[in-house]
Amino acid sequence: MGLRFDPTRPIYLQIMEWIKRQAVRGVLRPGDRVPSVRDLARELQVNPNTVARAYRELEREGFLFTLRGQGTFITRDAARLARERQRLLEQAVQHFLEGLRELQPSPEEAERLMEILRRQLHDDR
Repeated sequence: MGLRFDPTRPIYLQIMEWIKRQAVRGVLRPGDRVPSVRDLARELQVNPNTVARAYRELEREGFLFTLRGQGTFITRDAARLARERQRLLEQAVQHFLEGLRELQPSPEEAERLMEILRRQLHDDR
């Protein structure tokens, strides 16, 4: 499944973030059914209560919705998904910048890094 847990952070938060990333990347599409709590807990080898908590929080945020007797689904709200994608992109940029600021690159080094970043982003597609 590609999810490795960071032992320093609550697992339910990591599950929430993973589901959001899958949705904003298009792996999970608007209206897609997510695995049942039990199925995902078994797959991730975590307590079902942990997955249930992640799903509850995602529902509270409007990222998931549940239809009684049918399952739990990714929101159909494209604007909600777009906002989350933007938030995750900004978070990634912030993390990247914090790492760079610690190293205090010269303007020339920063320019070279930007060129590498441009190439890497476009080569991976």
